[in-house]
Amino acid sequence: MADGKLVTLTRHLIEEQKKYPDSRGEFSNMFLDLTLAMKIISREVMKAGLVNILGETSDTNIQGETVMKLDRFADDRIFKAMDHGGHLCCMASEECENLIKIPSRFSKGDYVLVFDPLDGSSNIDKNVSIGTIFAVLKRVTKGGGDGTLEDALQPGLKQVAAGYCIFGSSTMLVYTTGSGVHGFTLDPSVGEFLLSHENIQCPRQGKTYSINEGNSLFWDQGTKDFVNFLKQQDAETGRPYSLRYIGSLVADFHRNLLAGGVFLYPVDYKNPKKPSPKLRLLYEAAPLAFIAEQAGGKASTGNRRIMELTPNSLHERVPLVIGSSWEVEKYEEFYQKYAN
Repeated sequence: MADGKLVTLTRHLIEEQKKYPDSRGEFSNMFLDLTLAMKIISREVMKAGLVNILGETSDTNIQGETVMKLDRFADDRIFKAMDHGGHLCCMASEECENLIKIPSRFSKGDYVLVFDPLDGSSNIDKNVSIGTIFAVLKRVTKGGGDGTLEDALQPGLKQVAAGYCIFGSSTMLVYTTGSGVHGFTLDPSVGEFLLSHENIQCPRQGKTYSINEGNSLFWDQGTKDFVNFLKQQDAETGRPYSLRYIGSLVADFHRNLLAGGVFLYPVDYKNPKKPSPKLRLLYEAAPLAFIAEQAGGKASTGNRRIMELTPNSLHERVPLVIGSSWEVEKYEEFYQKYAN
């Protein structure tokens, strides 16, 4: 509800489209195709415990992680909802090694969709909130036809839209096109996303931090010092903070977006000769960074703004610190004390 009015996602997109006189409605139609996939995935998530869709398959994805059954379902439903609309020139998914081409029998459009079909899927059979993360880019290659890696491998600053759909006690879609962040909650009785959170603003400072403290032995010194700083008592800066870690990125980010706080997934130094970040720049870090910044928050690697990073490959990983601006800025201070 907004100002006592019942605002559907469709109506909201139409109103937003009016701000762009030259718009042909292509983006709006593409976005509505995507929301259909979100509704179908939501339906399957809600009944996952009742059908043979939970658990693992015998396959692994490009990351070397076991593919969950619902992962595959979500990936397939997004592809089938988006491949024939004529709005996309290509897609890229966390679950697929290579760029996803639009079938030759369908026309090609001006947009690229990149997505994590089901973030937090290891929590599926524990009834923990999970979600889909996505971003939309405008193709840069000329002449129409199939999209290329050049179209997909663009910095976050080039995103024309980003969002996520979280499947929890309710299903909520949050997105931005660069003019604020808006949240819509699915009313399953009518099958519509209704505006429930207009112009979301992330508090400048929160009271919680989200990180896997089981990896604390393998953090860099700046991260260790920052977390210890958050645990110290200081009334002036609202410390100590409380730890709130779900282990599902989209769920941790969503809570901090609304309530304030910071999510951290630094580089893992279990193997000192080959330190490895965890999260994917294209499918997770950049889309959420766009949302965070539009809501007044920040997203950083510790010494670089996430939105400025250009991916070198479809599955490049980066460290991620994201959430309220005060915490992200403070983390950068600690991190850069030890940066080379």
